[in-house]
Order: sequence, then structure tokens, then C-alpha cells
Amino acid sequence: MSRAGALDLATGVGGEIDKGEVLAAVEKYEKYHGYYGGEEKERKENYTDMVNKYYDLVTSFYEYGWGESFHFAPRWKGESLKESIKRHEHFLALQLGLKPGHKVLDVGCGIGGPLREISEFSMTSVTGLNNNEYQITRGKALNRNAGVDKTCDFVKADFMKMPFPDNSFDAVYAIEATCHAPDPVGCYKEIYRVLKPGQCFAAYEWCMTNSYDPNNTEHQKIKAEIELGNGLPDVRLTGQCIEALKQAGFVVIWDKDLAADSPVPWYLPLDKSHFSLSSFRLTAVGRFVTKNMVMALEYVGLAPKGSQRVQAFLEKAAEGLVDGGRKEIFTPMYFFLARKPHTDSQ
Repeated sequence: MSRAGALDLATGVGGEIDKGEVLAAVEKYEKYHGYYGGEEKERKENYTDMVNKYYDLVTSFYEYGWGESFHFAPRWKGESLKESIKRHEHFLALQLGLKPGHKVLDVGCGIGGPLREISEFSMTSVTGLNNNEYQITRGKALNRNAGVDKTCDFVKADFMKMPFPDNSFDAVYAIEATCHAPDPVGCYKEIYRVLKPGQCFAAYEWCMTNSYDPNNTEHQKIKAEIELGNGLPDVRLTGQCIEALKQAGFVVIWDKDLAADSPVPWYLPLDKSHFSLSSFRLTAVGRFVTKNMVMALEYVGLAPKGSQRVQAFLEKAAEGLVDGGRKEIFTPMYFFLARKPHTDSQ
């Protein structure tokens, strides 16, 4: 880790949370989760607070480890992680049939890595919807740096209550984001409302697969680790997502777990047995280095108290994701393409 990178990580921890309140925010966030005895009902009722705290606490860690696009991707042999992430974003644009001039919505856009890539790839205007002030501020700065601030923008809002008129967008997509919704039907209904008739919504969803056994204690532990480490109220089954889309009014064109055919396991960058120079910061060795650096920065006061706790629950998330991937009970890339009918039947 370079000195500049370490300082960027240290100063970013906490986001919009006052640096003196980071530890208290970590403790409150942890208590929402089943891993620490929290209830799913409370997570869903307080999802806005929970998810905002999560992204304030973890965004600098994410950007340090992943870059600007916080998501996984299927990988070909010989392909770098960065290349696979770009291809995964281009695939979404192609499935939606994006064309120059289209007005597109990115639901739960993070700091806008996919938004910028998709806008440049398809020559479209993309609006990023995000409810986290810190990520939006960071995303706007990155848009200016990339020179796309005229075609890409951000709107701060809850994706359960979008501030857009009906039939506003030519296409909508979500990348590993709507899994944060407390109610998938309500979320998909809002997407349906703002999408123009006859147009499409595509997404990569985090889901438990049909191999998940809710009565298996090991499976339950893995699911709880994923929820804790990723700010999720619940991880739904793939079938629940499809049913929610239909209830929202969509016609599902096709769906598939893209992890199933990935020649290189999607979770490989997080696997402790794997070492890579190109994604070093995500590897077990890289995470160990980060852990010790964060410990040192917190000790000397450059990183706020609680930073180590954030790194610890992200480490727990990595363990849950790798175990879930190995056992094929979890996927971060359940893909679906759905169309809003030309005639609104709702």
C-alpha cells in the first residue's frame, strides 16, 4: 500500500459520519444483523439508516480494493478482474439495446464506475440514483475527472420512492444494488413506473440459489455473514426475484445465474488460497496488509476509531462470499432482463 493510498483510505473512512462518531456508527450497524443477534424485521424497517451507515463506513475500503466499480463479474481464463468487470457492464448495455441519445437510469449507482463506463460505451446519458451523500459527492468528482459531467449526473433519493415522473427513462439497470431493498416488489414497481412503456430493465441481483437450505446451520451462517458484510436486510432466493418482477408488472424475457458458467470462479479474488498481483488488495495477503495498516493508522489517530471494526466485518463478508460461492448456494450475478409492456395492465 502506498503512503498516499493509505492516507486516502484513512481520511475516507466514515464518509459523512463525524469522525468521532464512527465507532458508535459501527456498533449500531452491527446490531442490525443476525450475526450479532439482530432481527430481519428491524433491518427492513430501518434499511435507509442501515444502508447509509454501511456505505459511509465502507466506501473508502471498496474504492481502495475494487476501484470505481463495486461488483463481481464472470471471468474468462486469461482475463484480468478489471477486464471482466468492464465486459460485465458492457453486456448489460448490450442486453438493454442502449443507443446514443437514450436516457438511462442506474439504480443504486455507488460512486458511478459502471455509470461512466456504460455511458461512454453506449453514448447515452445516465442518471445515477443513490441515497448516500458521501458516494454522490465522490461520484460527482470522478465524473468531472472523466469529463462526463455533462452527460452523467446523480440524484440523491431512496429507490423505494423515486423523484421522477412516470415513463421518464428509455432503460433502467441495477448492478448488485436492489438487493438492499427491504421489499423487492415495491422497488421493482418504482422502476416499472419510471420506465417508458415497451422498454427494459436489466439487473444483476445478489441471491441465494436453489441449493440453499434454510434449515442447514452452515448455510444460515454463510447467509448471515453476507448480510452483515454487505449491508443487506435479507438475501432473497432467485425465484423470489422473478416472482417480484411479475408482481410489479414486468414481463421477464430471460434470466440466468451467470456465475454458473464462469470459467474462473467469481469469488477467486477473495479466496485465501489465491494470490494475484493484479488484484493484490483483494487477496488474503493484501487484506492482511490493509488490516495492519488500518490498525496503525487508527493507533496514531489518522484513521477514526472503529476503522478496524469496519475492516473486520468486511473480512467476515469475504469469508461468507467465498464459502457461499464454493458451495454454490449464493450468487452475486443472477441476471434478468424484463420488459414493461406497451400497454400498462396495472
